[in-house]
Formats: sequence, C-alpha cells, structure tokens
Amino acid sequence: MTKPDLGRFGSFGRGVTPQQAAEIEALGYGAVWVGGSPPAELDWVEPILAATRTLQVATGIVNIWTAAAGPVAESFHRIESAYPGRFLLGIGVGHREAHQEYRKPIEALNEYLDKLDEYGVPRGRRVIAALGPKVLQLSARRAAGAHPYLTTPEHTARARELIGPEAFLAPEHKVVLTTDPDKARAVGREALAIYLNLSNYLNNWKRLGFSDQDLAKPGSDRVVDAVVAYGTVDAIAARLAEHLDAGADHVPVQVLTGPDALVPALAELAGPLGLTGKG
Repeated sequence: MTKPDLGRFGSFGRGVTPQQAAEIEALGYGAVWVGGSPPAELDWVEPILAATRTLQVATGIVNIWTAAAGPVAESFHRIESAYPGRFLLGIGVGHREAHQEYRKPIEALNEYLDKLDEYGVPRGRRVIAALGPKVLQLSARRAAGAHPYLTTPEHTARARELIGPEAFLAPEHKVVLTTDPDKARAVGREALAIYLNLSNYLNNWKRLGFSDQDLAKPGSDRVVDAVVAYGTVDAIAARLAEHLDAGADHVPVQVLTGPDALVPALAELAGPLGLTGKG
C-alpha cells in the first residue's frame, strides 16, 4: 500500500472557503484538514477540490457515532469519482463524555472499519484519529495510518515506533503567531479548555509525563507550551519540523486565529517551513 502524499505541511481548521483553499494551495501547503464532526454527506468537499488543482482534502475527523459508515462510504465514492486520489477520510471515536452509546474504542472502530471495507472504501485512503497504543496499532493494520491530535513530537516518535515505517502519520499542532508568551498562552488556554475535560486527551498527556497539576484547569505553562507553538516564525517552523524529525510524514498546522487572518498567517509561515509557492 502506498502512503498518502499530502506534502510536509497542511492547514487544519473548522473549515475553509474554496477561495481560501486555492490561496493555501498557492502557498505550497499540500492539504486542508477540516476538523469537527462533519455530517456524512461531506458536500463541502467538492467545492474545495474544484477550486484547486492538486490540494488534498482530509477530514479530521468524521465521528463514527454521528456519521454512519454507509452514507460516509457513498460520499467517499462520489468524491473519489470526481477527484481521484485527492480526498482522505479521517475517522475517529470522539469522546466518551459526549456519547451515551460510547463503547470500547477498538471494538467500535473495528465494526465501523468492517463496514467501510464492505462498502469498498480503500484502506489506503482512510486514517484514524489515534492517541493510545492500541488505536495507533489499529490505524496501521486497518487504515493508511494515524492522525493524532493535540500531541507533541515526543508522542510522534512513540507513535512511529508503534505503527512502523510504512504507516502514514499526520500529527496536528497548534500555532499562535506572536512572540509574547503571555498572549500566546492565553490564546492557547482558550483553545485547550474543552480538552482538559476529556479523558482520552488527559490520559494521553499523562502517558507523556504531564502531571495532574499540569492538567488542572486552565493548564500549566508546560502543557500549553508543549502543544501550542509560538514565537518568531522561524521558531514556530522549527517546532513544527520536530514532528517530521520524530517520524511524521505530514503535519496539519492549526493556526489559532480568526478566519480572515488564516491565509495571511499561513503565508508568514510558508517560507520558514520551506514551502514553495505555486501561484
């Protein structure tokens, strides 16, 4: 199985307009990742692909509890037929706290993946949101690989060891374009607030060596600094590159800014990230 090729860096957010996607592509980013739990129809994907030439679109992630496998597979095949090889289906189990029907992640994911297999969604065009060892290993067995969220380069290195060299690994990392630590941490804490209530993230951070004190709301400087990059654009680029050095194939960059400032922020980072503009 060939790894998905999304380039070294992509943009991660709640969504982008087709025009923004075209501008992001022109800056040299290889993909846009759309976060949240989009509905199974995925009808926002084609307009982005239509406005671009080579850009990949990935979901980060479709929630298996809120988007049934059958309709998701139909959407995948519709998109794949129109734009072959340019859509990557990211799936995940969401959060125990948000779903009454939540079961063991491995069991639920395996059932969903069985259905995707039945409906003909290729293993090489799907990735799994994975943090812990068991789900990371599952992502290598039953998908192209893993899309960890809110992690560190240390986690990326551990993930690479667990999934092996052939699996795809795309850890998200957050960015604030400021050299003021207090401002960056304030923005970072606002973004992290919900995740400090969620057991899967808390457990993962504890595996990485963060203490209960670090993870007590609103989060210590240590934990914020670990998952939110800030400083000069060169310092931010160096932090993001640590994921590549640790074994990542691709890093979705989530700039913590308003929609109107997204493309300008990505433009500031493009040069330090070593991207070659296409526009």
